[in-house]
Amino acid sequence: MKNMNLWVALLTGLAVLFTGSLNAGERYGKQKVVYHINYDDAKAQAGALRNIQNHINAVGAENLDLKVVMHGKGLSLLLSPDAVENTKLKYGNATDEMQARIAGLKDQGVGFQICANTLKGKKIDAGNDLYDVDEADIVPSGVAELSRLQALGYTYIKP
Repeated sequence: MKNMNLWVALLTGLAVLFTGSLNAGERYGKQKVVYHINYDDAKAQAGALRNIQNHINAVGAENLDLKVVMHGKGLSLLLSPDAVENTKLKYGNATDEMQARIAGLKDQGVGFQICANTLKGKKIDAGNDLYDVDEADIVPSGVAELSRLQALGYTYIKP
């Protein structure tokens, strides 16, 4: 009898866990979200990427239109450590580990948008200094892009 109760409890727990993950999309529905990164602290940036992954896990990549807008010191997230001396930034946080996290998020549909004003002002060459940036990823102004996205119904998150 004791073993039977244990099995019932285990199966019930698994059913609740499985049902919870199936209902996540129903609970949260479709979302448009913009994450704002303008700081150069590598630990905080890694935390922001974890927040983004947790968001995807909860809502489902298919239910998210998620963008990360970076400007100012935030571009250090994509800056190669070897490229720092050629720029006006103090840190290059795009280590192999950080690049792997970014690639994983991009594979799930996350868009990373880069401020053109910061590129110019901080003397950053997007093609050579930053990890995996295309011309289409560059926006004229990071702060103006944040405002534009919010006007389009994106929820603003500053991790």
